[in-house]
Amino acid sequence: IHEKAILIISNYLGMKYAQKKPISLSASITFEQLYSLIEGDSATCAEMYALLSSIAGIPLSQSLAVTGSMDQNGDVQPIGGVNEKIEGFFELCKSRGLDGSHGVIIPQKNVINLMLNQDVIDAIEEGQFRIYAIDTMEEGMEILTGMKTGALSEDGTYLEGSINFLIEQRLTAITEALREKKDKKNNDSDENEGARSSDDE
Repeated sequence: IHEKAILIISNYLGMKYAQKKPISLSASITFEQLYSLIEGDSATCAEMYALLSSIAGIPLSQSLAVTGSMDQNGDVQPIGGVNEKIEGFFELCKSRGLDGSHGVIIPQKNVINLMLNQDVIDAIEEGQFRIYAIDTMEEGMEILTGMKTGALSEDGTYLEGSINFLIEQRLTAITEALREKKDKKNNDSDENEGARSSDDE
């Protein structure tokens, strides 16, 4: 299932940022302190946010938890155990001290499944804990960064300073650097071959 999530992320990046030019990217995502098997793909959105944050150099809020699957179009899909996940994170935040910044980002399609305990409900009503329900991955990215993702304009560019603009700029820079490295390697190889030919003569 993790491989499926990586495939979805790869397809999304290609659809979003490689429509006019190819991109080259190698990335790895590590799950720390994982002691059991992954039963679903509910970490897909979190993986996507971590990757985009790293590419763009934009920090993510560390007071929010994320759960949700997504498809290759960036639409957020429902997950299982939504109540347990919210309540588990709430208990952690409560033990460390709620300050109004804590919350959980969940799929909008899971709202119908919410049956939270009274402690969580009370904290939400008091403004000490929040639940954000989203339909698209980009909505979550905006919540986590406080920035606009930026829509694609008619000329095929993103608004300067937006998340998508920064991501595209970084991917372009990575691709150009790899191309220059490859060209230099080819030129060095040609020069060495030419030098050997001269010696033979």
